This record gives sequence, structure tokens and C-alpha cells, in this order.
Amino acid sequence: MKIMLGLAGLACTTTAAVCAQAPQAKPVAPAPTIHPALWPSATWPVRPIAADEARIADLLKRMTVEEKVGQILQANITDITPDEVRRYHIGSVLNGGNAGPGGDDYAPPPKWLELADRFWIASTDTSQGGVGIPILWGTDAVHGHSNIIGATLFPQNIGLGAMRDPALIARIGAATAAEIRTTGQEWTFAPTITVPQDYRWGRAYEGYSSNPDLVASYVQNMILGLQGAPDGSRILAGPHVLASTKHFIGDGGTFEGHDQGDARISETELRDIHGKPYIPAVEAGVGTVMTSFSSWQGRKIAGEKALVTGVLKSRMHFGGFVVTDWNAHGQIAGCTNESCPQAINAGIDMYMAPDTWRSLYTSLIAQVKDGTVPMARLDDAVGRILRVKLRLGLFEVGKPSSRALAGDWSMLGAPAHRAIAREAVAKSLVLLKDTGVLPLKPSANILVAGDGADDVGRQSGGWTLSWQGTGLSASMFPGATSLWAGIKAAVSAGGGHAEYAPDGHFTKRPDAAIVVFGETPYAEFQGDLRTLQLRPELRRPLETMRRLKAAGVPVVAVMLTGRPLFVNPELNAADAFVVAWLPGTEGAGLADRLFAAGPRNASFTGKLPAAWPMTARPGGPDLYPFGYGLSGGEHHAAWTPLSEDAGVVDDSNTGVYLAAGVAQPSWSLQVSDGVGGNTRITTVPAQALNGRIKVTAIDYDVQEGARRFSLAGGGAQVVELTTHAPIDLRRETNGDVLLLTTMRIESAVPTDLSIGMGCGPECRASVPLQSTKLPTDLWQTIGIPLKCFATTADMAKIDTPFRLSTTQRFQVSIARVAVGTVADKVIACPR
Repeated sequence: MKIMLGLAGLACTTTAAVCAQAPQAKPVAPAPTIHPALWPSATWPVRPIAADEARIADLLKRMTVEEKVGQILQANITDITPDEVRRYHIGSVLNGGNAGPGGDDYAPPPKWLELADRFWIASTDTSQGGVGIPILWGTDAVHGHSNIIGATLFPQNIGLGAMRDPALIARIGAATAAEIRTTGQEWTFAPTITVPQDYRWGRAYEGYSSNPDLVASYVQNMILGLQGAPDGSRILAGPHVLASTKHFIGDGGTFEGHDQGDARISETELRDIHGKPYIPAVEAGVGTVMTSFSSWQGRKIAGEKALVTGVLKSRMHFGGFVVTDWNAHGQIAGCTNESCPQAINAGIDMYMAPDTWRSLYTSLIAQVKDGTVPMARLDDAVGRILRVKLRLGLFEVGKPSSRALAGDWSMLGAPAHRAIAREAVAKSLVLLKDTGVLPLKPSANILVAGDGADDVGRQSGGWTLSWQGTGLSASMFPGATSLWAGIKAAVSAGGGHAEYAPDGHFTKRPDAAIVVFGETPYAEFQGDLRTLQLRPELRRPLETMRRLKAAGVPVVAVMLTGRPLFVNPELNAADAFVVAWLPGTEGAGLADRLFAAGPRNASFTGKLPAAWPMTARPGGPDLYPFGYGLSGGEHHAAWTPLSEDAGVVDDSNTGVYLAAGVAQPSWSLQVSDGVGGNTRITTVPAQALNGRIKVTAIDYDVQEGARRFSLAGGGAQVVELTTHAPIDLRRETNGDVLLLTTMRIESAVPTDLSIGMGCGPECRASVPLQSTKLPTDLWQTIGIPLKCFATTADMAKIDTPFRLSTTQRFQVSIARVAVGTVADKVIACPR
């Protein structure tokens, strides 16, 4: 039962005891003007095959509306069963960033192939009706077959952009395709041909360069490496897979680098910067194009007919099919995740609806039958999908395990593929500084420092085995080589001695030290920055560099990063500075440039794919221009120290609300009875509610790095974090991000304990924890999916991202509250 409160947009459910703001219709921005005739035309190289066209026409005549709607839906493998694929005639599945067979992100390769067979068999089963169209499985193999343990992982795209080698790009594409084929998938959501303009963007490393000409020079070679030549042959007849360029269009131009944001630029900029790579993509015969989450001038791309149909399909003559990004249709004005005829009417051919496909199936069938979606548009979409499936050869190649390369596990991480990746690593390295310390002698005593030096997961970045690429161990990278392992091998072969000490405290005085530092893995909006600098905790190796240099040890700084960032202090402290980007599994490529001896060693050839900033201020002056990069053989002029003023306020804890027990800027930690009389906790010890709540400091990670809350019971008791500037967590919710609480429970768990969120007066949602088995006296990070709160809270207006509540006696210590993806224990949403 619902009780109306007499406030516009509010409704309260007595069963949940929460109030939520009713969903508001997305405002429709004024339509920007697109002039397709002013865009460059392209030539689609894939000639129609008469037999295929006849088959498509015959299938369309025989298919029911239900079968046709099923074909334009793509479901996540964790949200659909093979039997549902059969019953609903689903056209495609994908494995999202955190999805694997049986719910195991790290499932061994045979499990992937087994599941591929099950989906294919279900899709072609006509025993209970239907025409039995084979299913298409898409995967984010964006820097190699990066979801699979044992695969070769190549440098992320920004590193490939630094190497300036289009021919090598084609070899990388071919190697990636061969490894994908082993586990039975046919489609990769690559290459990303974005043109990043603001490197605060968390997806910037997915782009080859900020320069559209450089990006365009790579596109055809990667597509041809993945798909093979568009010569009329079946793609799966060779060692190839279907490619997908993304994200059409302007994702790299979003305002202030906000992921899924708005490109507030002119049509000319949209065309000449972000549209340029799509011409070679179309002319290489790319089979699919994925639209962007983002907007242009306030309008979501996936709903813009003038761009999707007018520019891409009509002006550029793209003949494949267009797919959305993950539930991106739900962001179009007037749409929800469950209903969006606007997308297909704008020219979208396939909805990536990972967990919403059932609702879309129902709504689209009704919308086709009532004319909201014209039958001609549905037939065109299905026809495009069928045409691509026929071009692949899906109708004749049989189940995945019967195809060439399937189950050939020697192909995963094959020596030839690792050699290509190692070559790419060496060519991608950019030397920014050298005062004469390079090349190093492999016969010397070499110290390697920095906590990222022996971590393949860290050097590989996001989209590595999981969406964010975090929480990985060395055992998950069989056959891989860390930076340290590559250096150690080179020094051992040269007769020298290598020592690894993450903190730089050596046992044998080194002749030189290599200090590895930089970013930790992230993906999409989780990597968005406010300023162009490393988070404070990632700057600690600077002190190691300074200490070693003060001791007279030459220092070579090696930076792991997905983007150019302010590092003037590190440049000053180092005698040589190498940008290694995110090199992937073949870390020996670094040693191939650092040392003088050996058959692989040569001068540095990498060039910056984007300008390097002088300060951390976005839009500030450049320190090094696009295209800069030393060879190592230049005259070594004296170094002029750089200013170490970042030029910005040091505020980098986006997404962190409580750290080391302290509320972060703009957030308040407070306790109350849930009704009034809030007590803000700024100093400890503190108490409230006449002593029923006591707050003290305890140690965690650092001295007094957590707060202990002792609740006496006897009535409502609330511990919460609040702000006067509500935040929008809709994209995090859509991305299955978690509310993370690092805590230690120190008493019995109350039967009414809950953790919730708030979105204004009388607007809350909570998850009960009484049935959850939470250990006591153990520090752990508890994660609750944000979507658990989205059923009753307005995730666009969160002013209380954390609210712990109980009426009973309870003691708990809390160190950190944030949003993220890595937890020791994830709480399931209530049913």
C-alpha cells in the first residue's frame, strides 16, 4: 500500500518504511542540428551476395514478431540461460566486465567453450518452433583476449598509439582474433577508435591518441587483423572474428572528461576530430559499430537519428549493424532500461540489454504491434543482423567447439603472440628524460623498486580478467612476465645482479635503481579524475627516488599510466624517465630498451600520443608536445629543474566519502536517532544521544585510521555520511558498482541492522543485514550493489551515501566508505 505525502513526486511504502522520489521523465534537450551532407562519404567494401539476400528475405517472411524482437536483443551471460535463448530467440549474448561461465569471472578456458556450445545449440534448436538462427557472442577483447586466464595481453591502446607502427597493429589484431577463437566467441567489442581530448576521462587509455589522424591511421589495420579482408569470404572460415568500432561518436570529447558525459562542441569538431576514424573503419568493412553512452549538445547519441541513420548509415554507407553500449538506451530522453522504442527508431539495430532484455522483449513486441516501432524498421534491423551473421558464416560453421582453433589451448599465450606483444611494449616506451644514465649495463648491480614492478595485473590496467582489472594475483597470469621478471632475466643473462625491494632499501649497493610507479587499474568512470595528477597514495615512490638519488644512486623512473599526468617532482628526482603506459603481460619489453646488451636492444622509438602537461590543471600549458620522445642517443644537456607546483587544489578522492576514519571534503560524519538532534563527529572521543552512542579512534592501516562506534541500544541509532551537495550515482548503479564499507564488527550482529542510502527528506533505501553471516573481529570490506538501493532511492540525488542503523546494542569500527568494485564480501540484494 502507498500513502501519498502531499509532496510532488514523492511516494512512501509502509512495508519498506522508506520514501523515494518518483521517477522523473528525462528532459528532452533541444535537438542539435546535424548536416549529414557536410560529413565525408565512405565506400562500403562488402559486396552483397545474392544467395544471402534471398535467404534474409525468406527468413524475414517466416519469422514471427517475437522472433524478430529476440534477434535485436543482447543479454549478459549471467542474466540468461541457454533455455531462455531458445524460448525467446535471442540474437546475441555478451560477457560483461565481471561475467564468466557459471558466474566465475576467472573460469578456465574450457568452461567458456562449453558455454558457447550450449548457447549455440539452444539458439539453433527448432524442436519447439522458430527458425533457429545461430547466436552471436560478443566479448570485450580490447587489449588481447583479456577476459581469459593465460591469454596474451597487449599494451593498452594509448601505448599502441605511442609506438607509431600501423603494421604491428594488424599483427596484434590477428593474434587477438586467433586467441578469441579458442574459447568459442565470434565478436569483439574492439577496436576503440575514440579521440580523447581531456585526459581526466577514465577511458582515455582506450584511445590510441588525441590526434585524429594518428587514430585514423591505425583503424583499418586493426580491423583487417581481426576480421580479415572484406573480400566476400566468410569471416569464420579464417582465423578471424567480427570487430566493432566504438563508441560512435564523440565520447572522447565529453565536457571536463566526464565518462558518459556531454560533448559540448560544434558539429565541425564532432565531424573532423571524432568522426575522422570512422571513414577508414567503414572502408575496412567493420561489421558492427557500438554507439556511445555519451551525448552531443545534451542529446544522447543512441537516440539521435541524424547521427546514427543520417551520418553513419546513409552518408558513410555503413552496411553492418549498430549496437548500443550497456543499457545505454535507458539514458535516452523519454526512455527507461525496460522500454525505449526511440533507440530502434533512431537507427539502433541491437540493444545491449544485459539484465533488462526480458522487459525490453515485452515492451518492444507491444510497440511493434501498435505501430510505435514500424515493422519496416524492425525488419531492417533484423536484416542487418542476419546479414552480418551470414557474412561471418555462422549458419554453416557448426557449434563453436567444432570450428577451427576451438579448444587449441596452445594458442592462448602462444610464444609467437607473446613475441608480438613484447615488440609492441618495447616500441611503445617513451623516453622523456635522460641525463646520460641510459642505457644501463646488464653486467651491473641493479635495484628495482616500487610496488608496481612485480605486478602483472597492475601493469595491464583495466579490462583485465575483470572490468576494473583489480584484485588479481600472479597465479592468474600463467606465462606472463612482470617488469621485474624481465629486468631480472636481462641482468642475469648479462652477468649482473638484480635485487627487488619495493621500498628501495637495498642489501647490496646498486650501480643504478629502476623505480616503477604510477596508476593502479581502473575502467570507465571509476577512472575519472578532477585534476591531472596521481592520487596521493600513488606518489609515495617519489621519496624512494629522492632517497636513492641523495645516496648517489642513479635513478631510472618508469611510469605505469593510462594517460599523461603531472609528474614534475618525479622528473626532477630521476636521472632518466620512461613512460611505460600499461604494457600488458610481456614486461620484458621494458628491459629490451633499458639495457645496452642483447639482440633485442635498440634506441627508444616511442613518441607521445598526446601532449604531456606542465601542471595538473586541465587545459594548462604543455611540458612536452604531442610527438615528443627521446631516442637515448641525444646530447645530454644539464637538467633545468621544473616547477613542482601542481597548480591545483589537491582534491583527488572522488568516490571516497570516508577515509582513515575521517569524512572527506564536502562530507560530514554524524550520528543521530534518525529523527533529529544530529551530532557531527569532527573530533574524538565524542558521544551523542545522552551517551547511547560513543565514538572513539582506533588504529587501522595507520594510527587512528578508523572510528569505533559503540551503540548502547534502547532506540534508533544512526551513523551516516551526509552532504549539502547531492551526487549523481546513476552511471555507477548502471555499472553494477558497489557501496564499499571497510569495517570490523566487534559484537553480535543486531537483528535489525541495515545499511542504506538517502536522497533527501523522507527519501531512503536500505538493505537489511540480519540474515547475512558477517564475521566478527575481522577487518573486511563489505560491498552492497548500488542497484539494491535504486528500487526506492533516487540515485541521481544521493545526499547520504552511507547510513548504518539499528535500535540494538552494537559495536563496530569503520575505516573507509566509498564506491568501487572490489569487496571481501558482497551482500545480495533483498528479493
